Amino acid sequence: MHIGILGYGTWIPEGHMGAGEIALATGLPEEVVALKFGVKRKPIAGPGETTAFMGLEASKVALARSGIDGKDIDLVIWCGAQHKDYPCWLAGLYVADKIGAKNAWSFDMEAMCGSMMAALEVAKSLMLAREDLGKVLLVSGYRNNDLIDLTVPATRFMLDIGSGGSALVLGKDAGKNAVLASSFRGDGSLSEMCVVPTLGSKAWPPRAEDVALARFSVHDEEAFKRKLGEVTMPNFYAVIRDALKRSRLEEKDLDYLAILHFKRSAHEAVLKELGLEPGQSTYLDEYGHIGQNDQVLSLELALEAGKIRDGSNIVFVGAGLGFVWAATVIRWGPYVE
Repeated sequence: MHIGILGYGTWIPEGHMGAGEIALATGLPEEVVALKFGVKRKPIAGPGETTAFMGLEASKVALARSGIDGKDIDLVIWCGAQHKDYPCWLAGLYVADKIGAKNAWSFDMEAMCGSMMAALEVAKSLMLAREDLGKVLLVSGYRNNDLIDLTVPATRFMLDIGSGGSALVLGKDAGKNAVLASSFRGDGSLSEMCVVPTLGSKAWPPRAEDVALARFSVHDEEAFKRKLGEVTMPNFYAVIRDALKRSRLEEKDLDYLAILHFKRSAHEAVLKELGLEPGQSTYLDEYGHIGQNDQVLSLELALEAGKIRDGSNIVFVGAGLGFVWAATVIRWGPYVE
């Protein structure tokens, strides 16, 4: 028995913010934004394009590609952002209702920008364990750009954050696009170093002035950067290599890396470490970072560009604030034992 991807989809808002606009807001030179940070432009959701709306639209694309109706979905897992349409709200049930998944149950889960890989592992495990789960929808929406103040230097490293949605339809014994093994690492010592300090239970009830503070904040920028610098790249390499090993593959077997957007030097360092050519990945400088949607977007762009073929071994990899690192291996094309 295997679990495979039947359909995939993304939804990107038409509104964008260009490198020049980002430069104006941050005070950085435009060429630094475009080349060093690697953001030529990024999509920005407009009024009405809520977190759940973007996930719903991506789900429609994924369902159409899979040839499956919403009524055939047994479970909807929301793996998008916590910054949803409403606080304390289940976006997955909203999506299930809108796509006509009347027979489905649903839950929301979060591993920040490692959520799509975590959801793949959770869904795969549930589908293998339960006879009643034949088709599962993973859905994500993200507009954490709402929570970024580009004028604040301490969170300038997040200037690439934009908006978008993505979805995957998984099938039991799908006959193609097999989800292989995953790997995860976490470091809770970073959990409170970059947070939105207001509107949570730690700062409740909110004060009038808290609205202006509803944005990501780093209270000790030097300590945060030092700690992140020590652990980020080693953990990226560790989860990629461990996921490949668990999939009974070697580094030389890796054909395409669907990696989150981060600054260009880091992207190039990962490719060099793994012995990959630039054409074996996609640098998302026309999109920036749209959270847990980056990997599905990278997959979609790579398929359009012919970078992925039948038999290609793909690694989805990302990292999320908190901090978590996550990787999942997928073998594209017809399933082979």
